[in-house]
Amino acid sequence: MRNAVTQLYYFILKQRARSSQLRITLLAGLLLLAGLPVGSVQAEQAPAGSLVIVGGGLRPDNAVVWQRMVELAGGKGARIAIFPSAANLPELAADSVLTNLNRYGAQAFVVPVSIRLENVDYRQAVKDPELVHRVRNAGGVFFVGGDQGRITKALLQDDGNPTPMLDAIWEMYRRGGMIGGTSAGAAIMSTTMFDNAQAVLPTLKLGVNEGKEIAPGLGFIGPDVFIDQHLLVRGRFARMLPAMLKKKYKMGLGVDENTAVLITKGSDVEVIGYKGALVLNLEQASNTPELDGFNISNVRISYLDQGDRFNLVSQVFTPSKEKENGRVRPSAAYNTDARFYPDILGNTTVVDLMQHLIDSRQDSTIGLSFGSQDSIMPSLGFEFRFSKVDDSVGYFSSANGGEAYSVLNLRLDIRPIEMHLPLYHYR
Repeated sequence: MRNAVTQLYYFILKQRARSSQLRITLLAGLLLLAGLPVGSVQAEQAPAGSLVIVGGGLRPDNAVVWQRMVELAGGKGARIAIFPSAANLPELAADSVLTNLNRYGAQAFVVPVSIRLENVDYRQAVKDPELVHRVRNAGGVFFVGGDQGRITKALLQDDGNPTPMLDAIWEMYRRGGMIGGTSAGAAIMSTTMFDNAQAVLPTLKLGVNEGKEIAPGLGFIGPDVFIDQHLLVRGRFARMLPAMLKKKYKMGLGVDENTAVLITKGSDVEVIGYKGALVLNLEQASNTPELDGFNISNVRISYLDQGDRFNLVSQVFTPSKEKENGRVRPSAAYNTDARFYPDILGNTTVVDLMQHLIDSRQDSTIGLSFGSQDSIMPSLGFEFRFSKVDDSVGYFSSANGGEAYSVLNLRLDIRPIEMHLPLYHYR
């Protein structure tokens, strides 16, 4: 009986149910069936630990991110287990992270779990009692960048169930430990992750498929939030939307390079590091399947700058200290020029647009995305329309010597358009 309940339990987890309440109800039913206390379901749903999700490109001198990881893992002397599983050159990647964590006060150690480590059988390493014990009793875990599919291959069994090593990571996290990850180590944080994804524009044109562009992640952030990384520099906010629609996510969180979002108490977000993060809210969004091409209407898109805080459940926003008195007033809009963005997927272009629009006399701004004559489906392009709505708001600060904005609740509508190539001729 107990074995059957266990199998059903893992079946529910692998379904990646979008609703936490549904998942709680199903798990509670199984515990009752097994004669176990239902209260333990809540412990399953609410780990006491924290997440440090880095969008990639974490520099050695980004002290605030490294120090916060050490602090959340227990402070000076914290034991942090480094998993080089995603890296192409795991020894080199692990040595770099080890140096940085120890430089900022940790006592880190490397866990030899990688499909690319020579002379190490990762399938044996993930069930080695001594290694598993060390990870279970650590204060934190850090996943290096690379290929996220290598992480899930190493830590999940062939049937999708967790290995003893992954069980140990979860025990450490539930107890109050820190899980950090950069790039690929960020992608695994949600229950669904991009795997062998194409570039952003082909993803919009061709969509995403289970087992190809998207695959199961490890789900440390829970079933309700989709995570993506390298977000602003690569225009990846747009590729999040097809994946979120397919998997019925209502909330997405995309993190830029050399930047981290800290997740504490399960839903409290704080942005630290170099740049910021985007929040995509699809609670009121809809799409029209009859249209020939990807489309979506009424997405709410927000930009969280460094120092900002946001709750993923209540959606309450708290600006950084520098922006507390810097709410943008529509009646005193600073920007007077009308702008148009021919490449909305360019490096940080979406944030430039949002910051200009929220402090502008314009009510909406259009960006485009399209390929060349040699690209896939060359005549298919996309219009991105960003609009201010009743609950749109911005915050501004120049305290650090530049113009820094936080932008909440712009409306985003994307629709397919027919492009006529070439776009221009010589006179």
